[in-house]
Amino acid sequence: MITLGKLASIVGGKVIGAPDQDILGVSDIKNGAPNTITFLFNPQQQELINQTSASAIIVPDASLLQDKNGIVVDNPRLAMAKVLKIFEPQNNIEKGVHTTAIIHKSVKIGNNVNIGAFVVVGKNTKIDDGVTIHNNVSIGNDMIIGSNVEIFPQVAIYPRTNIGNNVAIDMGTVIGSSGYGYETENNIHHKIPQIGSVIIENDVEMGANCTIDRGTIGKTIIGQGTKLDNLVHVAHNVKIGKGCLLMGQVGIAGSAEIGDYCIFAGHSAVRDGVKIGNRAVFAAKSGVTKSLPGGKIYAGMPAREIRDKNKRDAAYSQIISLKKRLQKLEEKLAK
Repeated sequence: MITLGKLASIVGGKVIGAPDQDILGVSDIKNGAPNTITFLFNPQQQELINQTSASAIIVPDASLLQDKNGIVVDNPRLAMAKVLKIFEPQNNIEKGVHTTAIIHKSVKIGNNVNIGAFVVVGKNTKIDDGVTIHNNVSIGNDMIIGSNVEIFPQVAIYPRTNIGNNVAIDMGTVIGSSGYGYETENNIHHKIPQIGSVIIENDVEMGANCTIDRGTIGKTIIGQGTKLDNLVHVAHNVKIGKGCLLMGQVGIAGSAEIGDYCIFAGHSAVRDGVKIGNRAVFAAKSGVTKSLPGGKIYAGMPAREIRDKNKRDAAYSQIISLKKRLQKLEEKLAK
């Protein structure tokens, strides 16, 4: 059990109302339950505060609360993330190494490591302290897994993959699979062997069913603090910088280099070999066909600065409108 005052200290906010109010959980503001805390992000939806049965609300402005308990913060979404972390259900994995796990005798395992049922770990792999590996995970040879890593069920990690500290890999993700490379001769496609490796740096998170290909000869690198949504594909020899956000169904083709703190909205794609500068932002369904500088927002296929794209779209709409007017004029004159 935790009080409203304690939560306020955790999220760095100011308590309005009763700091000793017990908070037993979190609820949605539209379906608020007593003894829970909820959130309001948009002040224009203030009427929801009057309707909710939640015992406290996190808001950006004290005036929104009226006579209700709450916490005032600058960023309610960030506060929500911290509160949800407190009430997040714990994973029910047995402590220690499950009897059905198959672990090569050369594997080095640190302290407080939990390994679930039917996990396979190859030879010469090192697992640091505080790692949790859930059921049915396959881990190859010659790997290093850093401390406090969590690997969820049915993940497959190929040999020659190094994983940093505080990494989370969700269900069904594959790391180190063979990259897509062929050379064609006389209409026969010859597979180019992919013998490189993968490096996942500290604090990276990967959603479910992502695929990270190993390098052809060198390395595929996912930079520190980068977060991948579900269904993201990163091809061979790609280098992704620090703190990037890649959303659902983003695809990065081989040997592309992505700068630090870039954002790719859903269905964005990057062609092979291009370089993207730091803090570039790509709208949904953007298609990057050439190298682009950082610090700008891009959209469209091919991706252009969003202001340029909007101008082009407006001009196109005007041309279509003009064409229709000319057609009507021609029909009128023909009569």
